[in-house]
Amino acid sequence: MADNLILNKRYQLEERLGSGGMAVIYRARDLTLERQVAIKILRESYSADAEFRQRFHQEAKAAANLSHPNIITIHDFGYDSGRLFIIMEYLPGTDLKSLLQRRGKFSVDETLELMIQACAGVGYAHRAGLIHCDIKPHNFIITPDKRLKVTDFGIARALASIQPEEKTDVVWGSPQYFSPEQAAGNAPSPASDVYSLGIVMYEMLTGQLPFNADSAVELAKLHREALPPPMHRFNPTIPRELEQTIIKVLSKEPSLRYRTADQLGRVLVHLSTKNNNFLAEHSSVPTQASSPLKQPQASSSTVKISSAGNISSASQTLRPQPQVKQTTPQITLSDKNPLNIDWITTLLALLALVMVGGLIPFFLWIYLLFQNS
Repeated sequence: MADNLILNKRYQLEERLGSGGMAVIYRARDLTLERQVAIKILRESYSADAEFRQRFHQEAKAAANLSHPNIITIHDFGYDSGRLFIIMEYLPGTDLKSLLQRRGKFSVDETLELMIQACAGVGYAHRAGLIHCDIKPHNFIITPDKRLKVTDFGIARALASIQPEEKTDVVWGSPQYFSPEQAAGNAPSPASDVYSLGIVMYEMLTGQLPFNADSAVELAKLHREALPPPMHRFNPTIPRELEQTIIKVLSKEPSLRYRTADQLGRVLVHLSTKNNNFLAEHSSVPTQASSPLKQPQASSSTVKISSAGNISSASQTLRPQPQVKQTTPQITLSDKNPLNIDWITTLLALLALVMVGGLIPFFLWIYLLFQNS
């Protein structure tokens, strides 16, 4: 489709952003509202199918009702020039798959930060009764300020329309990322999206997919039957608890996984907090406040202490010195009074004795007075 084409007399195509097996994506301008938008134009083989067009419209309506900071907003959809199209917010950024191909893998911190956002967006859709069905790094857009937005809810189905006994020969999703039940042609569930999120995390942390094969049929078999290789084999820095969480997420049986992306997201938030606390406790840069009982001293070079309290020095070995307990002589009453006499008590006792002694003559005088009367 030529650039500068205007769809529905409103959306002017400006630049081709990318393409996939199902659609081509353009940056365009909304001439009515005068804003940048992204347009996904489906290929003719899909657009020509009347039944598919009806289903696409139903799913687009459901996806357009989603309003969440981690989900690409859908503005409009329609049919023009023999093509189905969907209008979405335009978001400057790069898809996660491109970043993975460029970087190889992500750190634990980065993975948790991004996947917590992905779970928030997908979890919101689960609460709204929608499954994504095609979770993969290609559908995660990362902005320069590390915000993540989930896109391509166009193939999601409303949960209410899915019957438990439904089975189809059509496999929704990408073979590298879809769940065992999707691979078997069974109806997907929110747990299916959770499985796909686990595949994405596995790839982010190890730099490779857990299952690889030359054909979609062989990949489907691996998802249904094979166990993923241990993650620590490729990345020893992965915390054991995080690896165990991903193993649970990649369970073949949906009931053994987390039921929704919200549940997985809460677990990842907990793991992120633990990981940050661990890094803080095992920081390689010592501070004065980190060990109040041990003051390390440099053996042969100058140690500089910044205003923030960080200790830095050039190629020196810090050796903790033995602590010398310094005591300050305390002057007590016993030092000034070697006989340890309590003078206040003694004076009070003498005063009482004088008073009692003065009463004795008084009582004798009273006694004699009564005797003579």
